[in-house]
Amino acid sequence: MSLDQPSFESPSPRRPSRLRAFGLVTLGLIAGVGGTWLLRPGGAAHDGHDHAAAAAAPKKQMFQCPMHPQIIQDHAGTCPICGMDLVPMEGEGMPAPGLDGHAAVTIDHERQQLIGLRTETVAEGPVGGELRALGRVAVDETRVRKVNVKVEGFIEKLFVDFVGKPVAKGQPLFSLYSPEFVSAQREFLLALKTQKALAGGALQGSGGDLLESARRRLSLWDVPKEAMDQLERTGEVQRALVLRSPISGVVTVKNVVEGSRVTPADIPFEITDLSRVWVLADIYEAELGRAKVGMPAELTVQAAPGRTFKGRIAFVDPVMDPKTRTAKARLEFPNPSGDLKPEMFGDVVLKGQSRKGLVIPLDAVLDAGTTKVAFVALGDGRFEPREVTTGTTLGEKVEIRSGLQAGEAVVTRANFLVDSESRLKAALAHLTQQGAQKGAAPASPATPAPAAAGHQH
Repeated sequence: MSLDQPSFESPSPRRPSRLRAFGLVTLGLIAGVGGTWLLRPGGAAHDGHDHAAAAAAPKKQMFQCPMHPQIIQDHAGTCPICGMDLVPMEGEGMPAPGLDGHAAVTIDHERQQLIGLRTETVAEGPVGGELRALGRVAVDETRVRKVNVKVEGFIEKLFVDFVGKPVAKGQPLFSLYSPEFVSAQREFLLALKTQKALAGGALQGSGGDLLESARRRLSLWDVPKEAMDQLERTGEVQRALVLRSPISGVVTVKNVVEGSRVTPADIPFEITDLSRVWVLADIYEAELGRAKVGMPAELTVQAAPGRTFKGRIAFVDPVMDPKTRTAKARLEFPNPSGDLKPEMFGDVVLKGQSRKGLVIPLDAVLDAGTTKVAFVALGDGRFEPREVTTGTTLGEKVEIRSGLQAGEAVVTRANFLVDSESRLKAALAHLTQQGAQKGAAPASPATPAPAAAGHQH
């Protein structure tokens, strides 16, 4: 045969082919790595493990690092990260059941001190009584009076010459010279003289009507009755009209000086009675249902330390502020001594009727989105997540309507660390369960072994 041409002779039946030899070597390597392979009746191979027996066998005790929960193994030892001794896990290697996404955790005393963990007992207390808010003192709008004039003239003399000056009811504010006022007085005296001249005659009634008309005109110009009686008695015309304060209070607006010209459209003064003031308090939407008209209230201000002012709610605004999400509550407070001044700020306490309920610190409740969770101390370092329903907030406290019982202890400090460990433990438990379910699935039947005869090429 020529060396340049390939040979197509079949291998000798006495010698195994190279393909058959390679298959035998590969089978031997698999047997050495995977263990002893047995042939089932009919030529099927199996690995020698009984999956049903493995599923029925009790689960091993798992061990976990207290400081690194992700370190889990099936035998006792030390943590490769921190070197601490591994501790047995609860419930045959699985975390104790808890809320969805949470699991009960165990924290030893040393770790509790390290992370600053604190607990507080769930106790009964008054709920829904006091409601606190920030208040601003304002002027009682029903006690504001504006002084105006009914006749044109000029300010001759100011008796009240600065804003803030207290005035009494009937106290002179300014004198006004008006030519129209002088003419009206002369007409009054002429009507009076005419009435006296027609007295006892047929025109006596006409003289009386003329005098009454002149008197009425002066009255509409706010001329006091005493001034008209003096004019009738003396017959002397007064040069200026003196205008007086309609109420007792303080001057809050002054728009004139001596010599100013005023018309009926002008407002020379504004007088405000501060013997009673308003306090405007912002009530949040969640607490708006507790603020009722007539509810007693207390006010404290920094300008009067140690003193408490008593008042009540007079009005609650029916429209909320869209920016602050609050509604204004108007409270009325007596202020006879003037200690409460407009634009002061103070602390308002609304005194509502209280009821008994369970109360815990506000820091003990963690908002988990759709639920609220609190961790309950079960003893021996074990903490269980508990879903709770909250009610009224009382400053640093919150009402618990369901989920806890009186006497139980809840975590108030370091609960965020406890929550993170609880979530991590629940996630690891979920992964472990998935791995166990996959491991317990029955194996597929093995492929029958090929015949011992070699393959022909």
